Amino acid sequence: MLDITKDIQSLTTFRRRSGDFIKQLKRSKRPVILTVKGRATAIVQDAEAYQRLLDIAARADAREGIRQGLDQAKTGKGKDAEEFFAEFEVAHGIQG
Repeated sequence: MLDITKDIQSLTTFRRRSGDFIKQLKRSKRPVILTVKGRATAIVQDAEAYQRLLDIAARADAREGIRQGLDQAKTGKGKDAEEFFAEFEVAHGIQG
C-alpha cells in the first residue's frame, strides 16, 4: 500500500537524504516515487523487492504463454510437433 506521506518525495529531497531513503526502502520494501516540479518522474526500489517483481512478471508471462497455447490447441490452431520441427529445420537450413 502506498503511503503518500513517505512514498512520494521530490528528487531534491531524495538527493539530500539518500541514505535515509535507502534504509526506508530496505525496511518497508515499498518503492518511493520521485517527483520533479510536482510530477512523478522516477521510481526507486530496493533491489530485493525489484527482483521479486521481476520473478512475478516472468511467472505471469509463462502462464500467459501456456494459456495461449491451450487456447490454440482447443481451437485447432496448433501444429503437431513433427510438423513444426520439419518446418523449423527447413526454415533454418538444418538437416534432420
